Amino acid sequence: MGSRLVLGCGTIGQRIVESVPDHGGGELLVLSEDDDVVETLRDDGVPARLEDPADPGVLAALAEPAVVLVAGDRTDRNRRTVEAARARFPGVQIVAYAGGNFEGEDRTVIEERADRVIDRTRAMADRIVRETTSGPATTALALRNHLGAIEGPLAVVTHDNPDPDAIASAVALCDLASVVGLGADACYFGEISHQENRAMVNLLELDLRRLEPGEDLAEYGSVALVDHSRPGVNDQLSPDRRVDVVIDHHPARGPVPGDFVDLREHAGATSTVLTEYLDQFGLALSRRTATALLYGIRIDTNDFTREASAIDFEAAATLLAAADEDVLRKVESPTVDADTVDTVGRAIGNRTQRESVVVSSAGRIGDRDALPQAADRLLTMEGVTTTLVFGFIDDMAFLSARSRAGEIDLGETLREAFGQIGSAGGHADMAGAQLEIGSLGGVEDRDQVDSILSVVEEVITDRFFEAIRTRPGTPVGAYSRTSEWLFVPGDGRPGDDEREGGRE
Repeated sequence: MGSRLVLGCGTIGQRIVESVPDHGGGELLVLSEDDDVVETLRDDGVPARLEDPADPGVLAALAEPAVVLVAGDRTDRNRRTVEAARARFPGVQIVAYAGGNFEGEDRTVIEERADRVIDRTRAMADRIVRETTSGPATTALALRNHLGAIEGPLAVVTHDNPDPDAIASAVALCDLASVVGLGADACYFGEISHQENRAMVNLLELDLRRLEPGEDLAEYGSVALVDHSRPGVNDQLSPDRRVDVVIDHHPARGPVPGDFVDLREHAGATSTVLTEYLDQFGLALSRRTATALLYGIRIDTNDFTREASAIDFEAAATLLAAADEDVLRKVESPTVDADTVDTVGRAIGNRTQRESVVVSSAGRIGDRDALPQAADRLLTMEGVTTTLVFGFIDDMAFLSARSRAGEIDLGETLREAFGQIGSAGGHADMAGAQLEIGSLGGVEDRDQVDSILSVVEEVITDRFFEAIRTRPGTPVGAYSRTSEWLFVPGDGRPGDDEREGGRE
């Protein structure tokens, strides 16, 4: 999950730290000036030190973490801590709690230097507005009535090659359908190939149906989409397929069909939305579903450090009592196969670096899920803030990108670079793309194929560096433009890691 540094630990900070179930492996360190807080955390097995979190000398002695959380109770102290943290870790994501007096110059400085600000007052106001206009009870009743009225059985379809959030959401919606006597199957196209995703499905014995390419779902009376919102976009359904239910947390990039649609862009995960429905339906949480949903939330919010909101924390708190933490630990520590190790090794060896941006080809690969792991690994290199790793399977190129540079939006960058010659998208710090290589069809000579792939590698590398160069952010030097005839535009489908969560 990456190392986390907590600077200052007031009431909110302690609740966040306590919500992280695994404090081992040197992944978490808390610095606080409060003796009682440090002692309490140490008693709970949390690495904590009695230090001034705003002292530049203290921060200078620390290794660079993946995320910094500034979590004291006082706004003025948090401001000084944010200033010191940004000076020491210029490229690291900083999440800051606003504190109790969030105004004036303190507010200005914190908002300028932190990547995300948690403002409890604002969050509470937003929640009151939501619940007084279209509260959870009203929305849940509407979903229940809709499920009770549609024709069964229901096919709950995830996006292709589903990640934990999509898998958990599909299983949970099937549970909800059972309340009204509606038969439902959790379905997906593609593969579940990432080791952690497979471990989650196997250890929890989740009942999923893999659909074959071209399958028309004629045996189902109704269709629901979870963790994506448009048929034919990141799934293999017909674009004109009638959809009965859509539940998602991603912003829609086009018209959303569906008789019942719930898009929660303020939620960090679709699993969060399904948890709220389970709670409102009064359905007892099973160990299987609660564990899957909790893992889905943790993955999509990167352990509550990316695009997390108050409702994500509330959902996690609801799930904790029923979830199996032993299974979660096993899911997060699966065995790594030799092909993945080889792919990561090739990506490290083939890297091209310009300033703080690294691009690498892993060549021919057997498992596309090794690419995001390689991209994550390259991101741990000193001085690197953005990575792109790509590889080839048959006549397709798969791309996976990661970034901790706050000024770069990877989703938009990949759409700009590859949207016209393939399928691309994602989020600010995690994105992906698929490109079909139109020139490989019928080519049998190995040397000729290698020559073509070498040119494709140059095209991908140059287009990404150029897209980064033309957006605000890290300079990456010169570039060259190579012929685009190698790609067949518009035939690829968005890849798993094009979505939010890191396990897709």
